[in-house]
Amino acid sequence: MRELVLLSLESEAEALSDLLLECGALSVSVEDADFNTDSEKPLFGEPGTEPEVQAWVRNYVIALLPDDVSAEQMLVALTELSGKDFSDVATVREVANEDWVRLTQSQFDPIQIADRIWIVPSWHKENPDVLKANEDNHNIFIELDPGLAFGTGSHPTTHLCAEWLARNVQAGLDILDYGHGSGILAIIAKKLGAKRVLGVDIDEQAVVTGHYNAQVNNVEIDFMLPDALADGQFDIVVANILSNPLKVLAPMLASRVKTGGHLVLSGVLERQAEEVAQAYAPYIQLSVWKAEEGWVCLHGVK
Repeated sequence: MRELVLLSLESEAEALSDLLLECGALSVSVEDADFNTDSEKPLFGEPGTEPEVQAWVRNYVIALLPDDVSAEQMLVALTELSGKDFSDVATVREVANEDWVRLTQSQFDPIQIADRIWIVPSWHKENPDVLKANEDNHNIFIELDPGLAFGTGSHPTTHLCAEWLARNVQAGLDILDYGHGSGILAIIAKKLGAKRVLGVDIDEQAVVTGHYNAQVNNVEIDFMLPDALADGQFDIVVANILSNPLKVLAPMLASRVKTGGHLVLSGVLERQAEEVAQAYAPYIQLSVWKAEEGWVCLHGVK
């Protein structure tokens, strides 16, 4: 397979991507042309800080070509559609033929988080290490494939929240997972014996994914969009998001915690811990429960 690579300025990248798809490209991606140089600049930030233009100053717009379309044919079609000649900024590169499904799956191994919780992609269910660990009935196994919603179990913030839940969830508790993503923390809470678990996310795809993952793991959890969350309080509220939305959500999340209940927050860098704690200070006193690889888990009792 071949890729057509076009050097593009920030203002042109999005439109050029759309044009290439109209011309028949199988897929289009955009890469920073200054990656790993002194001119490299970050693009993405936390919610509320994203740039208006989703591109870098200089970009490589990369079109994957169908087998029956040459780079020259694609350039001709692009010129006819746009009225501009791109041949002077175009290069072609070969893409090795791979079993992309197997290659992608090979990047996701079983993950042990906390002392007894395993996250296992479906293609690893017969993995010898998994089968051996499964002999211990004390262990908890969660089948979870990487998908469109955030949360595969590999990030330190997920480790931190999962470890806190593993140490503190008891039978009969009501738990809210706010910003549930793939549903991994909600599923862990239910597997640990929680009585009622709700998941809330602003992303409709995350809600769909959460229901699917709960069904695969044979647990009953209600996943929903924020507007569908009824009034009520919980023994534990966990939110693994990012510092900016966590600060904005402080009054609401704190109000969802029962008196004597626990609030558990992550998605927070160590340098952000104090300002997030200050945002919650009028409602709940938070402190760092544990840190891992520069990230922290904040915890407080109402």
